[in-house]
Amino acid sequence: MSFGFLHGPAPEAQVVLDLREHFRDPHVDPAVRELTAADRAIRRAVLGTPGVRLLLAATVRQVAAFAAGPSGGPIAVAAGCAGGRHRSAVAANAIARRLRRRGHTVTVTHRDIRKPVVQR
Repeated sequence: MSFGFLHGPAPEAQVVLDLREHFRDPHVDPAVRELTAADRAIRRAVLGTPGVRLLLAATVRQVAAFAAGPSGGPIAVAAGCAGGRHRSAVAANAIARRLRRRGHTVTVTHRDIRKPVVQR
């Protein structure tokens, strides 16, 4: 799941990523502010940020660790940024893609991607 902290608290999840402080925010560029993770410019900006790909790989490893545990239940991953349109949505999609390649069944939900851009 992706979400924006400015739209509400983080959802319940086994793994919660807070992308607000350490990763470049496309929102600061007025030319792409209204775009979402569905747009190539946003995907390139987020995935090109130093450290993001390492975090995605580490998250996939975390999910694998949970999946190896004895419970066998679903594993929720929630990626959050400020507004939920850029960093978190790109991260959620990328994590899902990587997990699917490893044989996991994945459902992606973008809680806040269709909400108006947060003015800050």
